[in-house]
Amino acid sequence: MPPTVLHTLQVFHADDSPLMRERVAGLLESAAMAVVGHAETPQYAIEGILAAHPDVVVLDVQLDGGSGLQVLRAVRRVAPDIAFVVFSNHSDVVYRRRYLDEGAHAFLDKSTEFDQLASAVTQASLPHTY
Repeated sequence: MPPTVLHTLQVFHADDSPLMRERVAGLLESAAMAVVGHAETPQYAIEGILAAHPDVVVLDVQLDGGSGLQVLRAVRRVAPDIAFVVFSNHSDVVYRRRYLDEGAHAFLDKSTEFDQLASAVTQASLPHTY
């Protein structure tokens, strides 16, 4: 019998803050996840996500020159199997509702839910039935 190959959860991170990208990468890598790319603009995020085809995208609401909503909509049209976890300081109920309605699996506040990110990414990667 061939050995079982474990799949490392692959994550793409879209955030315009270099410090936040570094912190999130450290957190996810310590949870045995692979950060397969990052971007700070909507266009680079869309291109990078579609090229890497990660299991999950960690997405900020505010990106350099645009919004995470542009990324979420564009990627979900082409690759609806990629899961999204929104991770932002813009956590008002209006933002939460909009992103969740557009197909994000979770929405976390950077300032109060940082420690829940790895768990949310893992949950988002699991098969979902709708």
